[in-house]
Amino acid sequence: MSPAVKYTLGRIGLFVVVLGVLSMFPLNLLVAGMVAVVVSAVASYFLLAKWRNEMNEQLVGAVARRSAEKERLRAALAGDEDAAAAGDRAAKKPAEKPADRA
Repeated sequence: MSPAVKYTLGRIGLFVVVLGVLSMFPLNLLVAGMVAVVVSAVASYFLLAKWRNEMNEQLVGAVARRSAEKERLRAALAGDEDAAAAGDRAAKKPAEKPADRA
């Protein structure tokens, strides 16, 4: 499972648990929801730190890949033949097809 999905589900789960506990008290639903948001945010900072760090690493990797691809495309547009060949899908040989029969 993706670290982002795990962290998001963990945050939602914490919110639901805190809201469930607060529903036992005679509070307005809106007030209980606002308190649950704050308490679950603080709790997730400590309880979900590992998942948050995993998600951060995943996002940093995605940003690095996008930046590298962006630089390669800029170099290819500037005339760098090596950069153009590195990402050119059309230059790759397609699988050979059998000869058409008449």
